Amino acid sequence: MAIRDSQAAAQRQAMSQMQVGGGMVHPLAVVEEGADIGRGTMIWRFTHVRSGAVIGSNCILGNCVYIDIDVHIGNGVKIQNCGLLYAGVTLEDEVFVGPNVTFTNDRYPRATSPDWQIVPTHVCHGASIGANATVVCGTVIGHYAMIAAGSVVTKDVAPFRLVRGNPARPAGYVCICGRKLGDNDLDIAQPIRCTCGSVVDLAAARVLRPKK
Repeated sequence: MAIRDSQAAAQRQAMSQMQVGGGMVHPLAVVEEGADIGRGTMIWRFTHVRSGAVIGSNCILGNCVYIDIDVHIGNGVKIQNCGLLYAGVTLEDEVFVGPNVTFTNDRYPRATSPDWQIVPTHVCHGASIGANATVVCGTVIGHYAMIAAGSVVTKDVAPFRLVRGNPARPAGYVCICGRKLGDNDLDIAQPIRCTCGSVVDLAAARVLRPKK
């Protein structure tokens, strides 16, 4: 019992020594020199952040997340356990990345490729990517779009769109709160009111009245 208490105390002390701007880097995480971590960001055990990566403020990176060189992450982003973000990926503010999501960055992967070039991927403000999804490089995911769990994204996703499947195809529209507004045949000529209270102009891809 005494050994367990001493181990817990040592872990608490180590964690307190690694607090960054009101956030926290777990002692079992690896943050390379040259990574830029914003205030209030929490980085949990076994996560690896490479040099040159930029992570905004008030983000949460779960266990076993990999953030590659020159990945750019905005503010308020949440990346669940085992997310893999390779070079060329940009996440804007308030993006949600579910567990085991993988981003690729190579259209023609080989173990050796002398002419390999990084193909960038961009995820816009407020978009959500469900568990076990794969995002193929070169795509843009629009703001507040929703990628269903297990989907394989091979093409751009429009704002407020719900997509699912392999390959991911449109399956309706979603609100900023994440609730489904309707199927593909929804009449988007007029603004749509969600049960959360928000009013969304899907034709213009903008929120007219956010939820209170």
